[in-house]
Amino acid sequence: MIVKDQMNREVRLVDFPKRIVSLVPSQTELLYDLGLGDRVVGITKFCVHPESWFRTKTRVGGTKKVNFEAIAALNPDLIIGNKEENTESDIKALCESYPVWMSDIITFSDALEMMKLIGEITQTENQANQLIQNIEFNFIQLKPILTSKKVLYFIWGNPFMVVGKSTFIDELLYKIGFENCVQSERYPDFTKEQLIALKPDFIFLSSEPYPFKEEHIQRYEKLFPNAQVILVDGEYFSWYGSRLKAAPSYFQELINQLN
Repeated sequence: MIVKDQMNREVRLVDFPKRIVSLVPSQTELLYDLGLGDRVVGITKFCVHPESWFRTKTRVGGTKKVNFEAIAALNPDLIIGNKEENTESDIKALCESYPVWMSDIITFSDALEMMKLIGEITQTENQANQLIQNIEFNFIQLKPILTSKKVLYFIWGNPFMVVGKSTFIDELLYKIGFENCVQSERYPDFTKEQLIALKPDFIFLSSEPYPFKEEHIQRYEKLFPNAQVILVDGEYFSWYGSRLKAAPSYFQELINQLN
């Protein structure tokens, strides 16, 4: 059986997969919600949801540095990765021995397509379609912020790193009514002076990948005295799997707090 992934690569499967390794936290959570508990044999050390899998499943390294020996011991018949999360060198090496299906997600539609395609190759189409319908319905119910506000979304503190265009986070910011101050692509580095000159209304400090906490708020308030500085849950902004079902509820609480 030959299937295509989101990078338009052909992936040859002997049969529907029964020993799956997931290299992406948000997709690991998706596999759980599709009911694939017995068929997922390996996850990364960052796949913290669900907690029961984090405690019991074999860990095969991180998203950027996989443990090839651990994967070999699991003898997977499918590895699921992501173009941005995993390194090209790791994926190329894995492809020499295993079928590797890759997602490539920038837009909201990309995320829904990924769920549909994974549902098809794992014979969980009904669960995937129901999940997609729930996500679409929940986002339709969301009431965006009343007046568009400019935001800087920080993902790293030293050096400063913010979210730009052509990212999933930028797509979600737009979807809930915010204007991203940054027009550069992907995740550009900026100097302090360049960021201040953008005159944001809000500063969002993400809980991941950099663990921004309450202690960081005062520093950013001094840098941006005319902006409101808020800690946000990065999982709801960047996890493009089944966590999207609960994201609108989180976004609505955030919007209501700011309006």
